[in-house]
Amino acid sequence: MKEIVVRFRWRTIFAVLTAVLVVALLLHIMSVARQVLVWMLIAVFLSMAINPAVDWLQRRWIKSRTVAVILAMLGVLLGIVAIGALFIPTLIDQVNNFANALPGYVHDVTAGRGRLGFLERKYQVVERIQHAVKGGGAAKLFGFSGIALAVTKGIITFIVGTVTVTFLTLFMLLEGPSWIERAFTLVPERSRPRWRSVGHDIYKTVGGYVTGNLLISLIAGASTTIVLLVMGVPYAVALGLVVAILDLIPLAGATIAAVIVGIVAFLHGIPAGIVVVTFFILYQQLENHILQPLVYGRTVQLSPLVVLMSVLIGSQVAGVLGALAAIPVAGAIQVIVRDWFAYRKPSAGTDEVPPAPIPGET
Repeated sequence: MKEIVVRFRWRTIFAVLTAVLVVALLLHIMSVARQVLVWMLIAVFLSMAINPAVDWLQRRWIKSRTVAVILAMLGVLLGIVAIGALFIPTLIDQVNNFANALPGYVHDVTAGRGRLGFLERKYQVVERIQHAVKGGGAAKLFGFSGIALAVTKGIITFIVGTVTVTFLTLFMLLEGPSWIERAFTLVPERSRPRWRSVGHDIYKTVGGYVTGNLLISLIAGASTTIVLLVMGVPYAVALGLVVAILDLIPLAGATIAAVIVGIVAFLHGIPAGIVVVTFFILYQQLENHILQPLVYGRTVQLSPLVVLMSVLIGSQVAGVLGALAAIPVAGAIQVIVRDWFAYRKPSAGTDEVPPAPIPGET
């Protein structure tokens, strides 16, 4: 039996080892800087959502991109402040009312009365909590201290993240076009039209999804607030804000919001609960079959299976933010794959491969 000897050049071995080390280093950096990468991803989506307003200002009135970016950012900030001025006082008032009503709820549960009294009558919730606190001892106290520390850390991280994302979005809007042009200079000149088209399609897909998702979530929150106000359900504005935030999450967000708001509505009254649940069922049909096709248009064309797989993978990688980014990332990948297949196809008029010439034939 003949023995086969396979030899590798030392340069090949060195190249493979270098590639493995580089990949391991990149994965380590991504793991360490995960929070920063998430902020950068959010800034990219926000810049894509705001950039159409910047382009519109440049086409209409302002030639300077810097001035257009500043005006667009100021417009967004003023819009956020206006919404906050409209809803935050009501939200604070409702949270205070809930805090004032909480002792009454606790008393009803303890005495086994009211709508929540069944928790004590059937499940003895009060005795179970007392037993857990007594059994935990000092560990429970330190546990609560750890929760307080975690909440404080989360608030600080949120503030720092908000400021960081704001400045990242500003600089991406200012320098993004020049960076893209520099990237195109690295591509051979004959391939630049192709990659410009790919870049435009990706921008259209991601920007359309981000803008459409924000608009649909705003509609969901506003319509929920109106229904809750009509039915007299307490904390209508706060619950509408919860619905708007959760509706940003693909697939599961709207269902979670419906469960939360439905429970609150049923606690207020059975007729209100039935009306609210019916509203969510009808609204989901409206959103899935009319609003999403109308708002997204032809920007994001993904099958339900791809959407589900993308959301699951994104949520596993980066939690809620990963789920939010999953669909636009999948849409961008689809644009690249579609272009790759189109580029590999024979040019027009050459669908059939011509037969090979016979040797010696002229």
